[in-house]
Amino acid sequence: MNWVQYPRKELIRMPFVHHHTPKRYVRQMRAVNALTDKYRKMSDEDLKAQTTLFREQLAAGKSLDAIKIPAFAVIREADRRVLGMFPFDVQVLGALVMQDGNVAEMKTGEGKTLTATLPMYLNGLSGSGNFLVTANEYLAYRDAQEMGKVYRWLGLTAVAGVAPAGGDPHDRDLKKIYQADIVYTTNSTLGFDYLMDNLSGTADEQFLQGFHFALLDEIDAVLLDSAQMPLVISGAPRVRSNLFGIADQVICLLREDVDFKRSNDHKKVWFTPSGIDHMEEYLGLDGLLTEKHRTLYRHLVLALKAHQTLTRDRDYVVDEDGVSLLDLSNGRKLAGMKLEAGLHQALEAKELVPVSNQTRTMASITFQNLFRMFSHLSGMTGTAMTDAAELQETYRLSVIAVPTNKPNQRVDLPDRLFFSTQAKLEHAVALVKDAYTKGRPVLVETGSVSLSNLFSRILLREEVPHNLLNARSAAKEALIVKEAGQPGAITVATSMAGRGTDIKLGKGVKELGGLLVVGTERMNSARVDNQLRGRAGRQGAPGETIFMVSIEDAILQEHGPKWLRRYRRRVAKAKANHQPIPKVRYPITGHYRFKHLITKAQHNAERDDRQSRTQTLQYAEIMRVQRDTIYQTRKQIMTAPDLTDMLNSVFKMATRAFVTAHPQPTRSELADYVLNTIDNHLVVADSIDQNWHPDKPKETAPFLQQLMVDQLTKKLENIKEDQQLYFERMCLLKSLDNAWIDQVDMLQQLRQIATNRSTAQHDPLLEYLKDGRKSFAEMKETFARRAVQNLLLSELQFKADGSIDVTYP
Repeated sequence: MNWVQYPRKELIRMPFVHHHTPKRYVRQMRAVNALTDKYRKMSDEDLKAQTTLFREQLAAGKSLDAIKIPAFAVIREADRRVLGMFPFDVQVLGALVMQDGNVAEMKTGEGKTLTATLPMYLNGLSGSGNFLVTANEYLAYRDAQEMGKVYRWLGLTAVAGVAPAGGDPHDRDLKKIYQADIVYTTNSTLGFDYLMDNLSGTADEQFLQGFHFALLDEIDAVLLDSAQMPLVISGAPRVRSNLFGIADQVICLLREDVDFKRSNDHKKVWFTPSGIDHMEEYLGLDGLLTEKHRTLYRHLVLALKAHQTLTRDRDYVVDEDGVSLLDLSNGRKLAGMKLEAGLHQALEAKELVPVSNQTRTMASITFQNLFRMFSHLSGMTGTAMTDAAELQETYRLSVIAVPTNKPNQRVDLPDRLFFSTQAKLEHAVALVKDAYTKGRPVLVETGSVSLSNLFSRILLREEVPHNLLNARSAAKEALIVKEAGQPGAITVATSMAGRGTDIKLGKGVKELGGLLVVGTERMNSARVDNQLRGRAGRQGAPGETIFMVSIEDAILQEHGPKWLRRYRRRVAKAKANHQPIPKVRYPITGHYRFKHLITKAQHNAERDDRQSRTQTLQYAEIMRVQRDTIYQTRKQIMTAPDLTDMLNSVFKMATRAFVTAHPQPTRSELADYVLNTIDNHLVVADSIDQNWHPDKPKETAPFLQQLMVDQLTKKLENIKEDQQLYFERMCLLKSLDNAWIDQVDMLQQLRQIATNRSTAQHDPLLEYLKDGRKSFAEMKETFARRAVQNLLLSELQFKADGSIDVTYP
């Protein structure tokens, strides 16, 4: 089989709807062009002085929109002088689209990095709080150094929010970074810094200056592909469980369809009644589903999920770092990321690596909620039109296609569909060998790390030299991708090669037809496939793409029609030949129904993914409301010049909780509460007998509140005024943080439980909402009780230098 034999009439086009750029942006672009000569005639000093002029106009009340046209013209001229690159008209169009709070769809190689300098400069004029969020730390640091030159030349401050390659992230000067006008960073770095900022002990320790403007490079990867992945800061390890190993051994004895069943997409798995009986027999116990064995059953469920829903070298890799998760959209390792609620430990037990400590979640946020906090959000990508509806619905972002600077000459050949994976790979290897003999560069995309390794071994057997790019070689990614367009270069990669660094064609490659991109399977989203296609044909260069697909591919197994499973079994029994499945209708075999098979499967997968992201957002929204309340309370505690009102409120909350639990308290119950919460040195009997009347329960709360006020006054007598405020602040913050950590951890557990309830005719979201509200009310009572104990029962040790050591109860 040879790719050049396919007739032109079979060519297919990119599956997105083209939208013409609105005329208002064309008019604005012409207005920017009209100022080109004006600023080109200026000296360097005069051009730099425009920054001061713009800032004065903003200070006088002008809006960013009012100075947009001249500011774009200034940064455009500065780009030419400093970087040696003058943004094309289409790049100005892209910048105007983004400044209006839209997503600019600009094809690969159209210079999105340079385009971003225009809106970043304009927003940087307003001060700090402006971020360019890019795909990975390498690109963030590189662009901050290279593009940052032009901002600094014009008088703005621009820095990298990430550490340099090999550097320690903890060595970053966060205050200096976030005071800069423009920060180049990654989504995860910004998210973790936000969470850490809200764990600060004092206002002086906080470093974020607010969220004004965020421009997301590869915005679909951040807001769609990574939307469901929460950023989690963990700490306070739990007691290590020895049940992970036991549960893993039991699960290995179970049989599919007998002891457990899986959903068609292999994303859900559950025990059968027979499986429960067998596990009780293996473990030598009765009533596995009772409260007594709840913890053991939970570990068994986690072990089953680890074995049946997570696949090695697709969802994760095992290396010297232990078990590392993979980003399914691009195959990159997710450094520092772990699965929640014990699932990661179950995965470690499955792979026979040391089981790490299971920790409590201290703070958590999703990318969805992180970027919805920005008052001005926009982005750019080469592929967004396929998901334009979701971006509009979730983030209120419109997608506008920006025309290419030069006509697109890439040829997208129709898919080749095969009966088996073996046949597909054999034809793909033959295609690569044919191109290699001609000296034409080829980029081969695989859907998983394991398949990339397999394809690499086949090429080695065929004596075809090549580079391998997957999660195990990510450190060399930029170098490998940079060489992928050279004559005779063969690059085998997971879909991570679809983002970040441009592939530039070497000498003589255009004459050979440009870069040939071979996809060995279709991904769950047509958008990811389009990203891969976009690696060829950049800036009007020639190029060709083709996908090799088999009916054994994961997307068809998980999202294909039911009849396909029966067809696969028949083909396997008949040992069908290795030829491609025809694209025409045959009266006997009925192959016509294969024509739109992949498209329908992708639609099913995208629909499921979209529903999953919507559900994640709904769950995260409930947590966001609680998180915002807690962070706002923390801010009040850290910045209030006087905490008297808040302390009185805490005293009332704590006494109300006691009275609610004890509407008619006995003398013994009251004494126990006073000694353990208010004053453990008080002669309780005298105080209660003199000031409390058991026949008047309504007086209990005022009595306790007065005890609290008196004890706090006594505690603060020997403390200086400025130390008093600091002491009160630390007691409240410590109590609030501990209560919130317990609440976040509780919400993580509730989500797992609520999701499982969906099989019991319950609305899991409603259940989560009800349980979340209840636990939040309990958390507030816990905070009040701990705050009273920290304030009134802590031990103070005065030192000779005037400082005080505080020992909390």
